[in-house]
Amino acid sequence: MTDRSAIPAPKLEIINPDATPEEIAAIVAVLSSLQTTPPPPKPRSLWAARQRRTRAALRPGPGAWRASALPR
Repeated sequence: MTDRSAIPAPKLEIINPDATPEEIAAIVAVLSSLQTTPPPPKPRSLWAARQRRTRAALRPGPGAWRASALPR
């Protein structure tokens, strides 16, 4: 025996007793198509990454000015 209070109330109730199964299916299809999921987040460009704004620590010393233009 099932407890009636545990069964959730229906979210859709057909009031017209003359509704055909095709009409009910059409209504359900339209209502289910209205449910939208949010679009996935847009990936951030690497140009906008915070890591690009930071730079390596300066290392003063002999030849540092020459090494500053060289790739690391």
